[in-house]
Amino acid sequence: MRVSGKSIIVTGAGGGIGEGIARRLAAEGAAVIVNDINAALGEKVTADITAAGGRARFVAGDVTQGDDWHTLVAAAQDFGGRLDVIVNNAGWTHRNRPMLEVSEAEFDKVYDVNMKSIYWSAIHGVPAMQQAGGGSFINIASTAGVRPRPGLTWYNGSKAAVIVTSKSMAAELGPQNIRVNCINPVFNPDTGLSADFAGGPVDEARRARFLATIPLGRFSTALDVANAALYLASDEAAFISGVCIEVDGARCV
Repeated sequence: MRVSGKSIIVTGAGGGIGEGIARRLAAEGAAVIVNDINAALGEKVTADITAAGGRARFVAGDVTQGDDWHTLVAAAQDFGGRLDVIVNNAGWTHRNRPMLEVSEAEFDKVYDVNMKSIYWSAIHGVPAMQQAGGGSFINIASTAGVRPRPGLTWYNGSKAAVIVTSKSMAAELGPQNIRVNCINPVFNPDTGLSADFAGGPVDEARRARFLATIPLGRFSTALDVANAALYLASDEAAFISGVCIEVDGARCV
């Protein structure tokens, strides 16, 4: 049990990568707060974890809202007795299109979900981690933040901001025994946002085009990302901070 006894929040855990992370961490002994804006999805994941013998509690919430983060952190302290780890997984993108065609509202939502959520997680999470004697943030960024593709300019920029912000948080919070790392997944055709990333239905032609850029010859899975998150959340990574683990099969372009 690699995270036995740890109290962990996973945002956007109602499906996709977030669900995979929540399930993996719970299977390894964590008390997991499953967060999602969609209550039906989040409650199902929570019920499945509990049925499998894990510890999980669903807490609905919008990660762009400070009051909801206050509730999330309080729930983690109540359920797990403290707050050890926050996995900032919830994310959003605009549809793949020329940058000048993306509306202001779309731009704002991308930055609110991808970046402002991390701000609020720090505002409410850092004091709780200080109270616990330390902690860990795991921010889910993207290979888009280091090797951007056309058509996703504003999304790419938001994920680059997550990466740099994570490194800066690590430098500032290290003296308080709080680690901050991020994970950069590659395109996964089975997530809810895949059609937006691809600019249309993920048909065989689009799948082949993306797959051709991944030398290991397959797409990432939720479990691939969850295994990286498990390592970063565990005490095995006690001296790992300020890094980005690229879960991308050596994506080259």
